[in-house]
Amino acid sequence: MNYERKPAQIYRLSFSRVRQEADLSRYTRSQADVAVRIIHACGMVGLGTELEFSGGFETAGRDALLRGAPIHCDGKMTAAGIIRRSLPAQNRIVVTVDSHETTELANKLETTRSAAAVDAWTSELEGSVVAIGNAPTALFRLLEIVDGGGPSPALVIGFPVGFVGAAESKAALAARRRRFEYITLPGTKGGSAMAAAAVNAIALACGRNPDAEPPEGAGGVGG
Repeated sequence: MNYERKPAQIYRLSFSRVRQEADLSRYTRSQADVAVRIIHACGMVGLGTELEFSGGFETAGRDALLRGAPIHCDGKMTAAGIIRRSLPAQNRIVVTVDSHETTELANKLETTRSAAAVDAWTSELEGSVVAIGNAPTALFRLLEIVDGGGPSPALVIGFPVGFVGAAESKAALAARRRRFEYITLPGTKGGSAMAAAAVNAIALACGRNPDAEPPEGAGGVGG
């Protein structure tokens, strides 16, 4: 069969085609760089007109990663898409959804494990990067903690997907624009690959490994 086999060429052509086909005119350069990676992760060029960014998202995210802040993820799928070799300070990627303590807390509070998992982040949440790609309840719980006077992350990448709570949780995130910086996609669309792609874009903006190739199928070399 005749198909492109060279990873570097696949990577180059993919990003070139995204920039050719997507309407990125409403974005700043830094926003466009993130948008390109997100579009590449999901194959939907129409997202070029749908993504929403707070004004200082890149500076907040870049500074957090450069000083070694952890990246809190709502699930293993989100964490798996992050290009670890591109992280500027060997930043830890934290996933607590599968811990025994999380399961016990979820049962006690009669909530999802994704929401209960957020409570385990509080000791390191201040100034961190949060990437939510699956669970609206995780984003809602994060906002409850911040609203209650708890620690606040530097950047929230909010891409929960689905038909129950996804659109509402992202609208609630955008409504708190003065509390922290954020990137989100209004409505029901989202997913782990998009959230991970946004993290990768911020990490690459830190200046390390600018030509790093994403892992195939995880927000990256999809062709």
